Amino acid sequence: MSTVATWPGQAENWLDERGKGAWIAAMVLGFVVFWPVGLALLAYMIWGKQMFKGACAHRRNAHHAMARHRFTTSGNAAFDSYKAETLRRLEDEQDAFEAFLQRLREAKDKAEFDDFMDERAKAASDDAEGDSATA
Repeated sequence: MSTVATWPGQAENWLDERGKGAWIAAMVLGFVVFWPVGLALLAYMIWGKQMFKGACAHRRNAHHAMARHRFTTSGNAAFDSYKAETLRRLEDEQDAFEAFLQRLREAKDKAEFDDFMDERAKAASDDAEGDSATA
């Protein structure tokens, strides 16, 4: 395949690596240089959903790239075994850390709820004392 046929894909990949700002800058530059180029980039961004892809899409693409590298073999069985074990260990650590964070969030939520209930009970007892003092 010639380089003439591959440069649009290379330019798209280059812009994707730099994010939404690069796409917007290219579109503005396209309007400044020759307005149909800017209009074509705007249409591509909308139809290609470049404008509406967020950080989640970038993370999802990074995850797919990691998954793709995870299953490639180097040809060295010892290294592949080491790599698989290290990736498994890192995934286990990540799962444990996410579970830890979830427990922290739940403990914080419980503490905030308990504080709310204590304040509510105190306010109710103050109201009851106030009502009995006026009676």
